[in-house]
Amino acid sequence: MSPADGLVLQDLTLFHGTDVLAHLDLAVRPGAVLTVMAPSGAGKSTLLRALIGALPAGFHATGRILLNGRDVTALPTAARRIGLLFQDDLLFPHLSVGQNLLFGLAPGGTRNQRRERIEQALAAAGLAGFATRDPATLSGGQRARVALLRALLANPEALLLDEPFARLDASLRAQIRQATFDATRHLPVILVTHDAADAAAAGGPVLSLFGQQVSP
Repeated sequence: MSPADGLVLQDLTLFHGTDVLAHLDLAVRPGAVLTVMAPSGAGKSTLLRALIGALPAGFHATGRILLNGRDVTALPTAARRIGLLFQDDLLFPHLSVGQNLLFGLAPGGTRNQRRERIEQALAAAGLAGFATRDPATLSGGQRARVALLRALLANPEALLLDEPFARLDASLRAQIRQATFDATRHLPVILVTHDAADAAAAGGPVLSLFGQQVSP
């Protein structure tokens, strides 16, 4: 593995007025999960938005963001190749499961090849035959798996997890959490959470933002 592999932050600092989330220097290598733990308002979701290039109005950032040796600091969101999975699955209700996945699928291939990739991904996730299903008919765990598949089918080079397990009950949370970590072993991953069990399951370093305040 090259020293340049993974997601690297160099003196990344976020500003909102006089409030600062300051001077983050860290590297997340492929296959590693960095957990960011913080209370509401401490800037964890804002940090993720800075990484994808979508800071809310009123915020600005300094420092550098490198991904597999590329400086993506000034690139638009679509060019960064950093995926983001939210607490809410954000599936499009007017599209079938397969159409939701096609929306996220990276460009390339014929129509039949793209459909085959969708079917293969669903089968690997234990959702064979779900392509025509309405998202409204899915369970919480099934929706979570479809949202994860959509993020991964875009072929990101890094994945950010913004409390994606928070709305799941305890038993389902553990199952989906493990499935997510298993599916992202080739990627650098940053997980933000309130839950110490999530951090323990991730098994990587933990960055605490307690005591910092950058939200409006």
